[in-house]
Amino acid sequence: MSDGHRWFKRFQSPAAEATTLLCLHHAGGNAAMFREWPRLLPPSIDPIAVQLPGRANRIDEPPFHAMDELVDGLVDAVEPLLDRPVAVFGASMGARVGWQLAHALRERELPMLRALYVSASSAPSLDREVRGWDGPDEGLVQYMQRLGGTPAQFLDDPELLAGIVATLRADLTVLSTHTYQPDVLLDIPITAFAGVDDEESTPQQIEPWGKETTGPFVMNVIEGGHFLDTFAMRLVTDAISEDLR
Repeated sequence: MSDGHRWFKRFQSPAAEATTLLCLHHAGGNAAMFREWPRLLPPSIDPIAVQLPGRANRIDEPPFHAMDELVDGLVDAVEPLLDRPVAVFGASMGARVGWQLAHALRERELPMLRALYVSASSAPSLDREVRGWDGPDEGLVQYMQRLGGTPAQFLDDPELLAGIVATLRADLTVLSTHTYQPDVLLDIPITAFAGVDDEESTPQQIEPWGKETTGPFVMNVIEGGHFLDTFAMRLVTDAISEDLR
């Protein structure tokens, strides 16, 4: 894989025989949220951030509006990486994308993920309604302000804000119209991270992720809210490092 591959962003050269950790960003986000992860993870883990279209270096590409199309494209991009162990970390929307990616690999009889790590995402079985995706732009701006995580300079710049709102709306459409119901459970380890102060995806809403696999399940309640701050990011990467060691 070349570093210029449109789906992936690498922030360092990988070590030989390293386990690939695919990192999937939240709705409205981009691969840059994982730029510090190479520093926080050991050389035996190679973090590769997934860059969905419609943002950053893929700003000229239309964003996906349907989960199936998104996952089909991602499977094709990921397949060349499956010659070595691959795990997935997904934040919020990224958790749902990672979950369906795992099922797509199973359905296509491709090498399975070593593990799935999910953060700030209610369990698929709860089938929670996604609010605001089909409402006015002002409602999405208020949604971003309520969740936090969007730098003030973006909220104060009308041109930047319009681009973020458009991408967020597309991502929330992916989630809100996603009705996938797998025939069988996964059989891989799933580890969940829940912010104790996360009102969007509470620990109680995240805990049922354990029902998505016949394999081991670990639930971690950590300090913080919906988005990983510096302290929470360290906790998450330490836990992944220990698990994949």
